[in-house]
This record gives sequence, C-alpha cells and structure tokens, in this order.
Amino acid sequence: MPPRTRTPEGSTKARLVLLTLAAGQFLMALDSSVMNVSIATVADDLDTTVTGIQGAITAYTLVMAMFMIPGGKVGALIGRKRAFMVGCVIYGCGSLTTALAPNLPVLLLGWSFLEGVGASLILPAIVALVAGNFPAERRPAAYGLVAAAGAVAIALGPLIGGVATTYFSWRWVFAGEVLVVLGILVLARRIVSVPIGERPRIDLVGVILSALGLGIFVYAVLRSDEWGWFRPKPDAPSWLGISLVVWLMLAGLLLIWLFLRWEAHLVERRREPLVDPAMLENKQLTGGLTMFFFQYLVQMGVFFVVPLYLSVALGLSALKTGARLLPLSLTLLAAAILIPRFLPDISPRRVVRLGILALLTGAVVLMAALDANAGAEIVTIPLLLIGLGVGALASQLGSVTVSAVPEKQSAEVGGVQNAVTNLGASIGTALAGSIMIATLTSSFLTSVEQNPAVPADVKSQATVQLQSGVPFLSDAQLKAALDEAGISAEVTQAALDANVEARLDGLRAALAILALTALLAMFFTHRIPTTQPRSTEA
Repeated sequence: MPPRTRTPEGSTKARLVLLTLAAGQFLMALDSSVMNVSIATVADDLDTTVTGIQGAITAYTLVMAMFMIPGGKVGALIGRKRAFMVGCVIYGCGSLTTALAPNLPVLLLGWSFLEGVGASLILPAIVALVAGNFPAERRPAAYGLVAAAGAVAIALGPLIGGVATTYFSWRWVFAGEVLVVLGILVLARRIVSVPIGERPRIDLVGVILSALGLGIFVYAVLRSDEWGWFRPKPDAPSWLGISLVVWLMLAGLLLIWLFLRWEAHLVERRREPLVDPAMLENKQLTGGLTMFFFQYLVQMGVFFVVPLYLSVALGLSALKTGARLLPLSLTLLAAAILIPRFLPDISPRRVVRLGILALLTGAVVLMAALDANAGAEIVTIPLLLIGLGVGALASQLGSVTVSAVPEKQSAEVGGVQNAVTNLGASIGTALAGSIMIATLTSSFLTSVEQNPAVPADVKSQATVQLQSGVPFLSDAQLKAALDEAGISAEVTQAALDANVEARLDGLRAALAILALTALLAMFFTHRIPTTQPRSTEA
C-alpha cells in the first residue's frame, strides 16, 4: 500500500493550498479564450496574418492534447508537487517569451509550445495534489472550486483580453501571467506531496502512440470548419471524395487503439504502462470521464456561441461582451462551492443529473429567446442556468474520478481526465461552429433565392461564393463589403435582412445541437455513484 498523504494542517494553510491550485487552473484555462477578441490586433503587431494567430491558438490546444497523458506520468516519476512547479516554470518562460515576441515563430515557441508543455505538466498534477492535500470528505468542494476557477477564466478571458488590448497592449496579458506564475511558485511551498516511492519507468512507445493518436484526432477536429466534416469544401484536401478530417480522425482512433493494446501488452509482461488499461474498465472512473467529456463539449460550445451573438449580432464591444458573461461566473462559483459545503452527503448522481438538466434548460431557453430585436439582457437568465449546471458538475466529477482508483494513480487519472476534457472542448467548439455556419449558409441562400428584388446573376454569384464557406458577419461588415462591390441599395437591404435571419438560424441550430448533446449525456449518468466517496482505495 502506498504511503498515505499528509493533509495541510489548519484552515488557513488549506485555503492557501487551494488558492494556489485554483490559480494554476485559472491560468491554464485563461489562454484558451483571452486572445480571441484580440487576434487582429496581435496579427497587426507581429506583421503576420489572422490565420497565423489562429494557428498559434490551435497549436496550443494541440500540444496540450498530445502531452497530457505523458504529463500525468511525469508527476508519478518526479513527484506531483515538483511536476507542478516545473510546469509552472516552463509555462512562465512561455508567457515571458510570448510577451516579448517580435514575430510569429517566437510567438509559436512561447505560447503554443512552452505554455502547452507547461500546461500538460500542471493540469494532471493539480488533480493529484488535490487528492493528496485534502481528505476524501473535503475533495468535492476542493475539486469544485478548482474546476470553477478554470470555467470562470474562460468566461472572463474576453473581458481581460479586451481591457488589455483597448487600454494597454495584448502583451500585458502574458506579462501579467508571468507575475501570477511567480506568485504560485511562492505559495506552492505549502503544498504537501506524496513520497515518490518506487520510480516508474516512462513507456516511450506509449508516449509516442498516445501523443500521435490524440494529436492527430484533435488536429482533425480543429480543421473541420476549414475542410468540412465529411464532404470536402472547395480546394480542401480529400481522399476518395471524403474530407481529410474523417481519415485523420480514423487514424487518430487507430493509434489510440494501438496505444491501449500496447499498454495491455506491457501489463501482461509485468512492465510499467503509461496508463493501466484496467483503469478504463472501472465503471465509476469511465462514468466520470464521460461526464467530463459532455460537460466540456457543451460548456465550450456555449462559450463559442454566446460571445458571437453578443459581439457580432448585437454589435457589443469586447468589454461589454465580457461583462455580459459575468452572470454565468456567479452561479458557477456558487454551485461549485455551496453544494459540497451545505449538502456534503448528497448523491453525486443526483447533482450531476440536475447539472445536466440546468445546462439543457439554459441552452433551450437561450435558443427560444434569440430574436433580431432582443437586447443583450436576454442572455442573462440562460447564462445563470448554464453556470449553475457547470458548477454542479464541477462540484462532483473531480472527486468521482479520483476516488475511483488508489491514490497512487491520481496523477495518471489527471492526465487521462484532462485529455478527455481537451477532446470535449475541441469537439464542442468545432461542432457548434460547423453547425452554425452550415445553417447560416443554407438560411441565407434560401432567403436570397426567394427574394424577387435580388437579380438572378447575383443569386448565382452568391451561391458559388457561399459554397466555399461563409464568415459570421455583422450587418456593418456585410454592408461595407456590399458597398465596396457597388451593389444597389435595394439588393443590399435584402442581403442585410437575409443575414439577420440567417445569423439567428445558425445560432439556434448550434444551441440545439448543444442541447441535444446535454440530453444524450443524461443516458450515461447511471455510471455515477449514488453515495459520496469517503475512501481513495478502489
């Protein structure tokens, strides 16, 4: 039996430990949303293209996905606390490099590679360190607060990025991250770490197979909007008439299958695997991982759709868009902290089901409320519901997954858990975006085709242009483009009217698919336990 972990003595010390881990989670999540409102500004500053900056964001996600499982194993090799601190140092170096980046290659090195590698060490270690620093009965609250910190970071990202870009410089965001990392390193000395014991060997073949499998799969998902999910878009790569996205996803799944077979082979030969395949036969663990996948799919889909509605459809600034997302943070934090505090013995399965129901209700209410004449306030009630759902799930799932295995495997669980959430987040964003654009295109073309004010040659030209992909345009952007092309006032107005309806149809379709996904998640909740875990031994 592994040596038991000491818990931090005293409530003040425990709070500092929790603050340190939550700050780490906040920082890792912040980078996935903070620069979305400043892409054009960053591109201009570095004398590169918007596509290049979007590629840097994609590469950050990709590096995290590839190294998350190996990152969890490193925690078992050098110690969870040391892995956390080494990850913070690497991440801080990446943030400093990004803040000083003179061009795109340096930005890719700092933001995409160094920060991605740092995050792949930090995030699995956080999962293990919560397990090692808090007794079983306090873990739901601790995991809830840590997970809530990450979700709040995603919600606040556009606001922070907007303030920095508007009043200072986007570089100050990354300079500020360096200061936060220094603060985390100072506070991290209070964290208790489990003695390493017998040092495991790193399975290099497993590292390569898992990194390539997850990386290729996530890369395919991220490219789906540009290449098309099944039917290839014009000039997009394809094979046998099918989009390359499908083939890359299949290749990624094949490599993941080979990885699991290789791990089983190592166990049979009594050698140290990267991930013990027996873990994936654990009903409680797989139930928790499945819920994590669905939570992040819906959550990141909402964080993609709602800011687009506020900033493009309603024309709000980055600051006002960020401010309108704040209600979600309030109920999210409240649910994540208060449910474990006041209902410590409540059934995790019941909380998870209520959380999914809140996500579903929030998506449906928002879908029904969208209207061309509505103000920004219509998102308030739906976001309160969605925040409540995410907070409820956050208050239970971390404890459910870690308590399903012996404590010595908590770092491995952290790696797998964060790989799953990464997959869910990538698929959620790509799925919402693809459905939205496909519906928008279809709706726009239908409106134009049925409008007698639009000449036949304009209809034909619109059809050809939109088949290669349509951007999500505001009325001002569309009007400027039409005026530049010399389109008549009557046709311009018809196009603007069609754009308004098409935009709303696209947003409703994206929310509908997210609501359907939340409903699908309900069928997997039976794998969540009905009683609170009180022991870390399987």
